[in-house]
Amino acid sequence: MNLYLAVQFFNMKLFVILFLANCVSSVGQIVDPKSIDILRDKWGVPHIYSKTDAGVAYGLAWAHSEDDFKTIQQGFLAGKAMLGLYSGKKGATVDYVIQFLQCRKIVDELYQTDISPSYKLILENYAAGINAYAQAHPEEVLVKKLFPVYPKDMLTYSLLQLAISSGADKALKEITEGTVSTLPEFSSGGSNAYAFNSKKTEDGNVYLAINSHQPLEGPVAWYEAHLMSDEGWNILGALFPGSPSILHGCNEYLGWAHTVNNPDKLDVYQLELNPQNKNQYKLDGKWEELITTVVKLKVKIAGIPISVKKKIHESKFGPTMVTKKGAFSIRTGALMEIRALEQWYLMNKAKNYTQFKKALDVGALPGYNIVYADRFDTIYYLSNGKIPIRNPAYNWTGTLSGNTTKTLWKDFYTINELPQVLNPPSGYLYNSNHSPYNATAVSDNIQAGSYDPTMNYETHDNNRSNRFMEMIAHYPKLNFEDFKTIKYDLQLPTKLAYRTNADTLFMLSPSDAGSNKEIISALVSWDRKATIDSKGAAIFAALFYKMVEEQNNGAAYKSLSKRKCLELLAFVKSYFEKNFGRTNVTLGEYQKLVRGDRSLQLPGLPDVIASMYSKEFKEGKVRGDQGESYIELVKFTKNGLEIETVNCYGSSNKPESKHYADQMELFVQQKTKPMTLNREEVYKQAVSIYHPIKN
Repeated sequence: MNLYLAVQFFNMKLFVILFLANCVSSVGQIVDPKSIDILRDKWGVPHIYSKTDAGVAYGLAWAHSEDDFKTIQQGFLAGKAMLGLYSGKKGATVDYVIQFLQCRKIVDELYQTDISPSYKLILENYAAGINAYAQAHPEEVLVKKLFPVYPKDMLTYSLLQLAISSGADKALKEITEGTVSTLPEFSSGGSNAYAFNSKKTEDGNVYLAINSHQPLEGPVAWYEAHLMSDEGWNILGALFPGSPSILHGCNEYLGWAHTVNNPDKLDVYQLELNPQNKNQYKLDGKWEELITTVVKLKVKIAGIPISVKKKIHESKFGPTMVTKKGAFSIRTGALMEIRALEQWYLMNKAKNYTQFKKALDVGALPGYNIVYADRFDTIYYLSNGKIPIRNPAYNWTGTLSGNTTKTLWKDFYTINELPQVLNPPSGYLYNSNHSPYNATAVSDNIQAGSYDPTMNYETHDNNRSNRFMEMIAHYPKLNFEDFKTIKYDLQLPTKLAYRTNADTLFMLSPSDAGSNKEIISALVSWDRKATIDSKGAAIFAALFYKMVEEQNNGAAYKSLSKRKCLELLAFVKSYFEKNFGRTNVTLGEYQKLVRGDRSLQLPGLPDVIASMYSKEFKEGKVRGDQGESYIELVKFTKNGLEIETVNCYGSSNKPESKHYADQMELFVQQKTKPMTLNREEVYKQAVSIYHPIKN
């Protein structure tokens, strides 16, 4: 045997030893891959069947790896603080954040006591499925040292994501840059969730719209899957890369949708450092020691791995950053809990509202609105979160004093103490990232005064919530087509609710500017619909993105003057003439859904119900980046479920796959594909059936 072969043999032997060591479970054994069926339908969506839930987790890991192994690996690289070895300085920044927040330390401390033995088996089998795929496809491995991966790596990455969703990234940016806000005045985010029961539907059925607005690609883009076992797991929905269960979707009995909410889930404290010893801070009149740790960041620059040492600090308030302006600590419930993935699993398996509510009572999810519906005519809304019980004597909307334990909260409100509505007389519930105090008909809403003001829940409405209220007023009762009409609406409301007074744009007159007369006329006569044939929508979109660009460069738009409106419209006129040779450009010509060499005309604008936020593409065009992505529409009937879904691209992120872009036409035409939870139908319709083993 030559030296090269000997080295390769040794490396493979070492990998197998490590892999087998990973497969030794503390609570059970890794399943036999031959006992797992992966069924692909004509759209390439994976339907995973195994007798056990653990087998389903293994099969999901394999199937998702087949479709998007690269993104899954990036998540695990972050979980191991190794992303810098793949993506250089940008990845090293993530590695620093995950170590600064001490995500791995938290997982290490809580894993044995907080994660149930049955769920550990799920995590271990999911990790085993990932490792098996890596072993079978070494040419797809990004960083060899990543493997094998373990359950704690998954939980560490999950903890990072949930901390970021609770505002940790924004807080770090404010601390390091001294900024007040990192969000543009024109908000571009958003999601929708709607539930209707028999009091509002013409046919007496229950409708649920799952319509989260996520990035179309990347680590938080939706992946569709159907999970089914003989242990009662049967759910269709969407998940993020690295998740071992559905994050929102429906089973035979119930379903739920998530939207992002924004109560006060995180606090920042300024510490009083000892002038004589910068490693000490004052707390209740005594000097306490900062806990300081040196961490190593591994980053690859020009192909060369480099190790950089950085200090991280911790006070009794939490992770602490020492800057020229002082020392600041971050405290959030998201960094005190590692059971979020297990809670989602329990939600997957609930059979009725009582069981679903019991899963919610675990209280592990740090945020998110939940809009729920079931076959038993129950609808429910919850503005969920790990909301601290705070001392009302302090102002919790700004930076807190870190020199007293009076601001050191430790307990949280229970789920029952959070804003929620169950079965309102109106027969409907909705959320579009707006106030929880406007979740249904006015007469059925809860009141903000009923809740602790330190929770600091949202009290605003936005364009999508305003438009929903306009539309629902026309339906004493609605049918499923009406329901879809609302969900796919592209109309801005009569009164705009952008954070900048965009109404000023529509008060202009063509006589206000000679050379801009044509473009001003097209805008002010626009019907405010974001259809692909609309010229007004194209003008508004180009103007919108110009404002966002200026805001990112430091411009402020607290008000939009007539002069500024004319300046922006002059820019749009010049931009269209330069890139298209004319000003009468339609939205479909300007905005595209792009995947590989495919480019389709794309409807939607930021903050219409069927929202789309785009970024620069080429030749003056923009491409869809965030908004409408995975859509699941559910009808619970007496005879079972009717399910329609669509994803913005397809089931695979591999360009060579025929399912890389095969749902694009459906998506831009606002159409869906029928899906089923019936196992017999799934097997009958399957295009391919195979086991997760190396061919």
